[in-house]
Amino acid sequence: MVDAPHAPWALRGEVVVGWARIDRQHRHELPPGLHPLPGPAVVSGVRYTASPVGPFLELSVAQPARLGLRPGLCITAMVVSQPAAKAGTRLNWGFPAEVGRLTWAIDGDERVLAWGDGGVVVRGVPVGLRLPLLLPVRSVQRRGDGPVVVPRRVAALVRPARTTVEVDGDDHPWAWLAGPHPGALLATARLLLRPARHPSGLLSSFRAPLRAPEPLVS
Repeated sequence: MVDAPHAPWALRGEVVVGWARIDRQHRHELPPGLHPLPGPAVVSGVRYTASPVGPFLELSVAQPARLGLRPGLCITAMVVSQPAAKAGTRLNWGFPAEVGRLTWAIDGDERVLAWGDGGVVVRGVPVGLRLPLLLPVRSVQRRGDGPVVVPRRVAALVRPARTTVEVDGDDHPWAWLAGPHPGALLATARLLLRPARHPSGLLSSFRAPLRAPEPLVS
């Protein structure tokens, strides 16, 4: 079994983000207990240079959702480059991580994350000025022990970008993401993923963090 450090996790790296319109066919793809909200999907390609499980790459898709009255982003697909990252993200937060062959490339200001065995490429080219960003982000997920709220925080230098998603074939499950999207590049990013919490009341996000994460799913 792969060791998986418990939350919180502090990570550093750089991120390519794109905001993609969700078509009617894909808006309902949420775990039980979560409900869709209006808004675009978020496609992210990340190169983590430091994390509790070491450097790794990540490709993910999230969409707006709510858990009760709590809005957030639900990660509906995730690919990571290391087994320890899969174990840790599933164990702590219920992210649907799978291991895949990911590569990261740099060409001047352009950043490219490619999922070689999955036929997906995410490409970001900056088009604007770099500005500081400090942003709280909430994830809503479903672990093995039920729905959870995941408080997160991102600090980075951000630039607007043209983000393009390339997908092999019209029958690919991610084909609806193909094309250009408004986006951003986050440099010198610092991300903090706090322990997940069960929602059982209006103030549940202020309860003590859960100490019993879900069993590891292989």
